[in-house]
Amino acid sequence: MANDRTVLCLACETCKNKNYHIVRGKKKEYKVAVKKFCKNCGKRTPHKETKSS
Repeated sequence: MANDRTVLCLACETCKNKNYHIVRGKKKEYKVAVKKFCKNCGKRTPHKETKSS
């Protein structure tokens, strides 16, 4: 069976810190952008999908 999942990082738009990891399918129709809590900023900020290293 083919592996159709990929791991992505969510990075804070304010401080650029990579805080969260998510798993999604390889077929991407749009980039993920959600509000999550950033430990570095100490508040809820928008997080965007970035490449995991």
